[in-house]
Amino acid sequence: MYKETMGFVRGMGAGMVAGMAVVTMGNRMMKNNRHLRRNANKAMHAVNGMLDNVQGMFKG
Repeated sequence: MYKETMGFVRGMGAGMVAGMAVVTMGNRMMKNNRHLRRNANKAMHAVNGMLDNVQGMFKG
């Protein structure tokens, strides 16, 4: 059980690092592109809402 949990945690960590890399590159691309910024902001809010829902399911 412990090994499975640690594998999951490592996977989550790797996903977060990859996400940060994507965000960093995206920030450079979006500085002068208003339309892209607006769409990215909408997507970010949608993902945030989804994560809140998942967190709520785990809290029970």
